[in-house]
Amino acid sequence: MISLDLITRTDDLRAPVISRSDVLVVGGGPAGVAAAVTAARSGVSVTLLERYSALGGLASGGMVLVLDDMVNGPEITVTGIVSEYIDRLKRLGLAVDPPEEDRYASTETWNRWGRYGLFDFHSHVTPKPICYAAAFDPDGWKRVSNDLVREAGVNVRLHSWFSRPIVDNGVIKGVICETKSGPQAFLADVVIDTTGDIDVASRAGASYVQDNYLTTLVFRLGGIDTDAAEKFEQENPAEARALNRKIKRMLGGAWELWWLKTPVPGVVWCNAPHLTGFNGLDPEDMTNAEFLARDRIMETVDFVRENLPGFSGAYVLDVAQQMGVRQTRLLEGEYVMTKEDVTTRRHFADSVARGRDYYYPYRSLLPREVDGLLVAGRHYSATPEAQKSSREIPPCMAMGQAVGVAAALAVDAGIRVRDVNPTDIQAGMHRHGADPGDIPSANATIDAETAVLS
Repeated sequence: MISLDLITRTDDLRAPVISRSDVLVVGGGPAGVAAAVTAARSGVSVTLLERYSALGGLASGGMVLVLDDMVNGPEITVTGIVSEYIDRLKRLGLAVDPPEEDRYASTETWNRWGRYGLFDFHSHVTPKPICYAAAFDPDGWKRVSNDLVREAGVNVRLHSWFSRPIVDNGVIKGVICETKSGPQAFLADVVIDTTGDIDVASRAGASYVQDNYLTTLVFRLGGIDTDAAEKFEQENPAEARALNRKIKRMLGGAWELWWLKTPVPGVVWCNAPHLTGFNGLDPEDMTNAEFLARDRIMETVDFVRENLPGFSGAYVLDVAQQMGVRQTRLLEGEYVMTKEDVTTRRHFADSVARGRDYYYPYRSLLPREVDGLLVAGRHYSATPEAQKSSREIPPCMAMGQAVGVAAALAVDAGIRVRDVNPTDIQAGMHRHGADPGDIPSANATIDAETAVLS
């Protein structure tokens, strides 16, 4: 970490101050854009830093092209900015979602929506019921992200790779980024870490644990006759299952369906190959994973052209710019969520965001050791086992909105972010059309230790 006075007095660390904002968001993925836009809409000045050439993170650069984990049965639990994305993408013709009458209806709706991945993947019924979810186009996500930050008046800086935090007496004051122009400093009253790996918080001195999970280099294929492919599966289920099992083994692992339809005709999304044993923080590991994944992709494409009906004209349209890393560092914050918290649907009095049927307490977004800092996204304060089932994109966006509200409240009141009243964040989330989870669902477990905020 770097003390504030070192920016000006140490020659080898000198960096020009590019901006001073009320709120600084580091990481322009789904959680980061949600945080930046929500804070800006709340009336404070916001700067958003992103290392890649476009906003969107794993939703665009990583091409994770289904929004899910936002329903508890027929109840839609994740709302707010994710709903805005879906509405705007649908108006562009770049997203599809099943109408209400097709959700949790007859199994016939599977044939309309199942191959888009719009089903309740937690269900144990076969076929899994169609639910509220959305399939979208990655470049459409970039376009909507650009529109949202511009409309909100966020100061966006792409091509700016976070390097190190600026910390003064345990309080974060900003960060330094590496750019083609050299190191640049960005100062703020509140910093929000949405890097996905708590790059900022970990280097600022916050406690964390580290673990590994799956990595995936997603790709898309063009030239697919999806009608022919689906007809083959429906008329020859045993043969199709055997063939798809073989393809998934070639890929080295995939979810139940290794290819899904997209809003663009003839283009399918392949959420594979799944790779294990790679450390998402190790450049050598990630280099090896990139090479291995591309080898498996090309081997698979050659095979499906020859053997899978509907895929004879397949070609690689694109491979994701970003490797899909699901887990690296996880914050050890004021509260560490456990697997039991998720599976028992534990409700907290300071819940400020919701997932499918689980709740995020504000304390899980607060580092213990550093003031002026919030986190949101897949690196929130949780055990590795808890994070595996509570890290999908829509809930991460809800976390982003919550910390955006909290940051604005802290700036307006001139108080520390850890002193913001969670009930005020809950009220702010409602104003922004989001569900903070302040009202527990019927199947929630009430957390006795936090039933009354201290």
